[in-house]
Formats: sequence, structure tokens, C-alpha cells
Amino acid sequence: EGYEAAFQTGIDEIHQYPNCEALIYPVIFYLDGARFLHGVPNPDDYTDRLMPFYETMSHSQTPEIRDAALTMCIAYHRNRKDFARAEELINTIPSTRIDKEEQLATLYTQQEKWEDAQRLWEHRILQSATELQTALIHLMGIAEKEDRPQDAQFCADTYQQVSSLLHVTKWIPYTAKFQLASLRQDRAACLSALRHILPVLKEPWTPQTCPLYRHMGDGDFTVLARSLYDRIIEDLEHSEEFAFFRGSPEYEQLRPLLKGMPDAGE
Repeated sequence: EGYEAAFQTGIDEIHQYPNCEALIYPVIFYLDGARFLHGVPNPDDYTDRLMPFYETMSHSQTPEIRDAALTMCIAYHRNRKDFARAEELINTIPSTRIDKEEQLATLYTQQEKWEDAQRLWEHRILQSATELQTALIHLMGIAEKEDRPQDAQFCADTYQQVSSLLHVTKWIPYTAKFQLASLRQDRAACLSALRHILPVLKEPWTPQTCPLYRHMGDGDFTVLARSLYDRIIEDLEHSEEFAFFRGSPEYEQLRPLLKGMPDAGE
């Protein structure tokens, strides 16, 4: 029924159980991500409606909920350029040198609980891949802003190599080059990156088929890929960010790929 209907349904449910973190936590984080994933017009209009829930959860007694909500609060104040408040919140983050996940994985290995240990180590690899990608994207952006194009390109190339080595889904390795091409308004580079990204977005990613992620679960990421595909098409067709690209010869070359994904089962 559309995002607004889903949003209101979630909020109404929360109002019935205002102290139930087990409900509030997944609903708010889902609604937050879904507004971008599904291409909701004016997604920032929902930010102020979501933030009070994050503020409340940032005081949770459950570490996972508290830390996730605190991260969102920091981002909110940072984006509003309230840097003093963002730094104040950052300084409330408890620091510890004990890595719980590593300690458990080592324990399970010594107990010969192989499956439990593998699941934790596999999660560590996927998490590390995400952390490396995030760092490289930021380094790339800084280099481009400081007019160091060779360094920015090096970071984008390294992003591609790291992502490929860690066997993440096929479209991810090219996202840094696509972002860099967008920043530079380089039509040829945008075309090249999208020619790699769009076709494989139509393919499901089942991480458990790779030895690095054997115990990551039985599901695939087809629904996510469909949403991302639709989001990219929407941005290419309508976003101001890609106005430089639309109507160009490179864009016309891309048009055969700008077709909706087949429905599940086709």
C-alpha cells in the first residue's frame, strides 16, 4: 500500500506497546532504511519523525540496541552540522578492548563446536569487508575533494580488488568507481561502471555457496537486489545528481539495460 501506509502501521503498533524494544528496534530501523531502498519521495521528511525513537533507544540497557541507536543519533546531528552535539554523543560510547566475538569463536574452536565457530568467523569476514569498503570510500571522497585524482582512483581500484577477493555479491566491487564517476560527472566512466552493476543486480546472491560464508543462512538477497535496481533506475531517470548523464550518448547506450527486473519465478 506504499511507504506512508507502512510507516503509519508501524508507528501505530509501537504506540500500542511503547515500552517494547523488541518491537520498536526492528520496526524503526526497517522504516528508516526502507525510505531510501524503495525510493520514497522526500525521504528526509521522515527523519524528524524517526529520531525521537532513536533518542529513546540510545538509552537502552541492551548494548546492541543502544549502540545502533546512538550511531543513528550521531549521524543525525552530524548531518545537521551540530558537530558539538555529535562529538558529545561520540564521547559517551563505552570503549573496550575485549572482542566478544573473537573470544567466543576461539572458545568454540577449542570445544570443537566447529559450526558455531565458523559462523562467527564468517560473520567477521563479511563485517571486515564492509569496514574496509567504508574506509576506502571515505578516503576516495577526501582525495577527490583535495584534488588528488590519482589517489582517489587508487582507492576506487583497491575497493574493487578487496571486494572481489572477499567474494561479496558481484555488483558491489564496482560501486566505488560508479560513485567516483558520479562525483566527476564522467559519463564514460559512469557507463562503464553501470554496465558491470546493472546486469548482475538481476542475479541472486547466495553467500552460503562460497566457502567464506558457508553458514550465513539459506536465504538469498534477491529482494534487496530488486529494490536496489529499481532505486538506481529511478535515480538515473529523475535525480538531479545524474542530470549530467541523461540525454548523453553514453546514457542512450545504457538504455537496453534500463529495463525492470523480471518478477520472481520468471
